[in-house]
Amino acid sequence: MAPFIHFDQVTKTFGSLRVVDNLDLRVEKGEFLSLLGPSGSGKTTILMMLAGFEHPTQGAILLDGARIENLPSHRRNMGVVFQSYALFPHMSVAENVAFPLMMRGVGKAEVEKQVARALDMVRLGHLKDRRPAQLSGGQQQRVALTRALVFEPTVVLMDEPLGALDKQLREHMQLELRELHRKLGLTIIFVTHDQSEALTMSDRIALFNAGKIEQLDTPEGIYDRPRTRFVAEFIGETNLFEGVVRRTSDGVAEVAVNERVTLKAAMASAIEVGAPILVSVRPERVHLRTEAGAGNAVPVTIADHVYQGDHVRTHLAGPDLSLVAKIERSAGIGPVDSATFACFGPGECTLIAP
Repeated sequence: MAPFIHFDQVTKTFGSLRVVDNLDLRVEKGEFLSLLGPSGSGKTTILMMLAGFEHPTQGAILLDGARIENLPSHRRNMGVVFQSYALFPHMSVAENVAFPLMMRGVGKAEVEKQVARALDMVRLGHLKDRRPAQLSGGQQQRVALTRALVFEPTVVLMDEPLGALDKQLREHMQLELRELHRKLGLTIIFVTHDQSEALTMSDRIALFNAGKIEQLDTPEGIYDRPRTRFVAEFIGETNLFEGVVRRTSDGVAEVAVNERVTLKAAMASAIEVGAPILVSVRPERVHLRTEAGAGNAVPVTIADHVYQGDHVRTHLAGPDLSLVAKIERSAGIGPVDSATFACFGPGECTLIAP
C-alpha cells in the first residue's frame, strides 16, 4: 500500500550547499511524525517543501499517490503553524481563525459556526473578541493551531510551534497537541530540535544529520536502540565505550574495552569477532552496588555527585574509563571517593558500529 506522504529521492540545494540529500521518507495517514535534528540538518526545509514554500531541486513529493511538488501551496490543503504564530495583530481571535475559511469562499453563517466549534475545541470560545496582544503565549499558540485546523486540512505542519513558550507551558501544550492528534486523527509533521518534545509526542521520529536521516524509528527505538554514534549522543545522554569484540555466544558479545574491563552486550544482529564496536549504556541503566553481581560489574570510585531533584547525577571513575549514572534519590549515594561497582546487564547495552 502506498504511503500517504512520500518524499521520493528528494534533494534540495541552495547554490553549492546541499541541505536535503536524496531523501526517501514515507509517512502514513494519521501519523504524528517528528523531524528532529540540530540546526542546519534540513528538517525545516523538508517541511517548507511539503507546504509548497520551497521546491525540490530533484525528486518527487507525493500526497495520497499524487505528485504535488509543482502544486501551489494554497491548493495543497495543509495547515501550517510557525513558531512566531503569524497571527494578524489587528484582527480578533475569531477573525484570525476565520481567515482561512474566508479565503476559501465559505459563507458567513458557516464560517461563524465552524469558528465557534473550533474555538470551543481548544477552550478559547470566551476569548473570541480579544486581539492577539491581549493573550498569553499559550493562548496565542492555541489560536494559531485552531486557525490551522479550522478548514479541516489534509495535513498539519508545525515548525517549532512551542519554542517560544516557557518550560511548564510547553510541556502542557505537548500533552494538549498529542490529545488533539488522537481525538481528530490528524496527520502531523512536527519540526523540533527538542529531544524530549519529540519523544513525548511522536508516533515516529526521523532524526536528521546533514540532510540525511540517521534513524527513523519509534521513540523507544530511537532512545533504547540507537544505530549510530550520532543518534546515541544526540538523544538524551549516554556512556560510550570503544572496544573490540573478543567472542560471541548465545546472542551475547564480549567486548574488550581495555586490558582491565570486558563488557557483555546483547546482540541485535550478527557481529564478527575482532570487529571494532561502541558500547552505549544510558546513565539511568547504571546501578551502584557494594558487591559485584551478574552481568557487567565495573569497579569504580564516586568522583562527584550532583543533586537534580528526582535523581542524583553521579560521576564515576573506573579502570581507565569514566561514566555517568543517574541514581534515584531513595537509593542513597555514598561519600565522594567511596568504592563501589557500576552494574548493568547485557540487555542494557547497545552495540553501535563506530
